Amino acid sequence: MSVSMQNTGTRVFSGGPWEEKYGYARAVVVGDRVIVSGCTAATAGGEIRHVGDAYLQSLAAIDLALEAVRAGGLSLEDVVMVRYYVVEHRHFDHAGRAIAERFGAVRPACTGVRVAGLVDPRMLVEIEIEALRA
Repeated sequence: MSVSMQNTGTRVFSGGPWEEKYGYARAVVVGDRVIVSGCTAATAGGEIRHVGDAYLQSLAAIDLALEAVRAGGLSLEDVVMVRYYVVEHRHFDHAGRAIAERFGAVRPACTGVRVAGLVDPRMLVEIEIEALRA
């Protein structure tokens, strides 16, 4: 992760291919808040990990999002919102299990949505999180 200071807040970049291609940051830090863009199981080089496994893709996406939260100066305990998007209904429980494992002690707000597809058809889950310093 790399960090860039700007007038409108700090930007965190993971080096993933879509950040540059689509013109966004992995996360934006404004005051005591870190807002993390949607994360998938893609590596910085664009490789999709855990093809076909929604649970492992969810864990990979959460871990990437949490890395951005830490780069923004906050921690797992500061997470207040999780949003997850799955491409098939059967993936809800797999993503939910990963969310419970990572955030069960924190209990953030959470929303799950089924979508028609993600940027790469091998991606089954996308997760965004928000953290706020209490």
